[in-house]
Amino acid sequence: MAEDNNLFNAPIPGQSLTAEPGARPWQQPSQFPTVEEAFEFYVKRITDPDINDSLFDALEMGTPVTAIAEIIVQSGVMEGKHTIDVSIQILPVLMELIAYLAEEMEIDYNMGMAKKIDQDVIPESKIALAVSKMKDKMPEEKNKMPMVEPEAMPEESAEPTGLMSRRV
Repeated sequence: MAEDNNLFNAPIPGQSLTAEPGARPWQQPSQFPTVEEAFEFYVKRITDPDINDSLFDALEMGTPVTAIAEIIVQSGVMEGKHTIDVSIQILPVLMELIAYLAEEMEIDYNMGMAKKIDQDVIPESKIALAVSKMKDKMPEEKNKMPMVEPEAMPEESAEPTGLMSRRV
């Protein structure tokens, strides 16, 4: 059987973006409209032993607590469990809950709240290290900077020359 390579049988651009209004879960009223109800939902799920194993495995692999909590609340919004507002309010509480569970299981965890490094500022130690590496790579003759003599500047003539110059 030959494949149908007709370009006209492809989906229309933007077709995936068109759906009936209200057909998506996040377009419906949320299942847990308050922070307290959403927290109760998440406590039951996070403390469930079936989910604990994968959660603790992710923490042991070095996944930051912030990343795990953000994934949990974002999936809750996408499933229509709660609104984005509730997810913003419940995020720090879930982070503390996950950290508490990790401490109880004696798991070293990373909160993911480390100080951000300013990319525009390069420490002097890194600059010195880069310069020394470049000197090591260069041959011995090139390490010495040759003296460059300035070129002699042509003297300006007293009389202008050229097609557009004025005649005196």
